[in-house]
Amino acid sequence: MSKSEILAELPKLSSQERGEILEQLWRLEEAAGLTDYEKYALNDAQAAYDANPNAVSPWSEVQARLRKRA
Repeated sequence: MSKSEILAELPKLSSQERGEILEQLWRLEEAAGLTDYEKYALNDAQAAYDANPNAVSPWSEVQARLRKRA
């Protein structure tokens, strides 16, 4: 089955079936590990935090700001 055939079949699946496929895809991605770009991005974010830890917000504050927008 080609990629285009798979993509065409996805909308025909139930929500539960799509959820099962999504879970399997995430397991495959996790098993593959991080890409070089993802490693670079994480290292860059860590370096920025290490340089100025007071420039970040706790997740609870970020969530509160996002909820105010909605």
